[in-house]
Amino acid sequence: MPHHDDTAGPTAERLKRADGFFDMVGHSKSSRRFVMHDSPLARAWMRQKISPEEYYSLRRYAHHWAAAGLAGGLQSVDLDRVFVHDPMNMGLSRSERQQYHRDTYDAARTEIGRRPAFVADYVACAGCTLIEVGLMLGYQSEAHGRRAATEILGEAGHRLAVFWKAS
Repeated sequence: MPHHDDTAGPTAERLKRADGFFDMVGHSKSSRRFVMHDSPLARAWMRQKISPEEYYSLRRYAHHWAAAGLAGGLQSVDLDRVFVHDPMNMGLSRSERQQYHRDTYDAARTEIGRRPAFVADYVACAGCTLIEVGLMLGYQSEAHGRRAATEILGEAGHRLAVFWKAS
């Protein structure tokens, strides 16, 4: 059985895919860690399209979305079983903690408004690119769509920062 070195870090292919959007911390091989920033939200922050405060507010929003169970579960298909829809799972929270995150996400979403929430949901939560969201907003031009999505994302981040401070 080959020995796997956990301190090796990401492969060259992974670093290439990150396209420079990562930080390396630690100097020695044993303490070196890579922090990848290649999600569409992190790229907008690294390109200084949104402020650090907006970035962290949007990340907090996405955290509540994921912890609320809105991302769906990771499930695998068992080909030896018959698929049966569970009608009792009617979108109810599985715990008080999950309900807390749903309530917090819903309050933040309501506070920032429909259009900013739409962009925040797709970029920060679902990981769609700004170009994809611009097209969803109805722009024919990728450049105009990306610019509009970026402006709305910044507005969402700003409104969330104000909301988080007030709550």
